[in-house]
Amino acid sequence: MPIRPHQFSEEQTLRWAERRVSVGARIRELRLEQGLSQESLALESGLSRNMIIGIEWGKKSVAYERLWDIADVLEVAVAELLLPPRSSAENKPYRGGRRPMSR
Repeated sequence: MPIRPHQFSEEQTLRWAERRVSVGARIRELRLEQGLSQESLALESGLSRNMIIGIEWGKKSVAYERLWDIADVLEVAVAELLLPPRSSAENKPYRGGRRPMSR
């Protein structure tokens, strides 16, 4: 059983990265549906805003206990966070102002 990062296969590392992106996109989707800001989710879940940003963009892993904190704030079952997002995550961060209209 590998215990050091260099002992994991590239395939396993890619699978984990895909899962982080999927869970993060789902959390972002649920947060936006409820009209919550990243700051609100962070404050109510006990995580930092930077951690929420990292989770939503699939850059940071989260302890599974913290998934319950996030799910409680979003008022969903933890299993909801593990479902694939209904839409693909946008690749560009939203920086305020009017969003461009899709055609």
